[in-house]
Amino acid sequence: MPAPPALLEVADLHVRVEDAEILRGVNLSVGAGEVHALMGPNGAGKSTLATTLLGNPSYEVISGAIRLDGEDVTHWGTEIRAKAGMFLAFQYPEAIGGVSVTQFLRQAMSARQGIDLSVLEVRLALTEWMDRLGMDPAFAERYLNEGFSGGERKRNEILQMALLEPRVAVLDETDSGLDVDALAVVGRGVHTVRASHPEMAVLVVTHYLRLLEDLVPDRVHLMIDGRIVESGGRELAARIEAEGYEAWRA
Repeated sequence: MPAPPALLEVADLHVRVEDAEILRGVNLSVGAGEVHALMGPNGAGKSTLATTLLGNPSYEVISGAIRLDGEDVTHWGTEIRAKAGMFLAFQYPEAIGGVSVTQFLRQAMSARQGIDLSVLEVRLALTEWMDRLGMDPAFAERYLNEGFSGGERKRNEILQMALLEPRVAVLDETDSGLDVDALAVVGRGVHTVRASHPEMAVLVVTHYLRLLEDLVPDRVHLMIDGRIVESGGRELAARIEAEGYEAWRA
């Protein structure tokens, strides 16, 4: 019997922004329940891959494919991908004035589940997860990311991930700009969500070994100049931190 397809598969993906080709043949396969880390220097194409996976229209797929559980989603819109179970935690989450965290999550959860959830249903789920993530209940009534610290914005992204129950979660430098304590909070939050959704696949884009100490990736990938040039275990992340990227540059 053939092996089941990877939950997320990227096959020979080439992507350009305006006139510049950023991704130049990316291959990546993430199975259900796996955590993969993507590392690399600034400008390597890591965030381009993350946003392309969720269908950002500013990024043009020249060739190659993105598959979710064997189905080609390369040309699906962002909303369709999100409804199918793909999720992106942003490096720099936007603030939306006048829209509370509860209102935002009600719309997002209703779209994901395909039903019109009541405010009460959302509040019950929200209260449960905020307690599990150690968040102040008053957080739910604040406007989305408005006046939030960096750590609060990132924790809010983890809260969204918990409530939307994605099949594939892409975390684009969720650790960016966080101190050690906030990094630990994010790491524990991802652990808590994964404990409830063990089949969820996670791709985390990061510069830091510290976050990987909490997440313990199954695979680590190194991206240089728009290509994944090496993959390995957690020891690859330790080598990158110790030696830098020069050994892999052409």
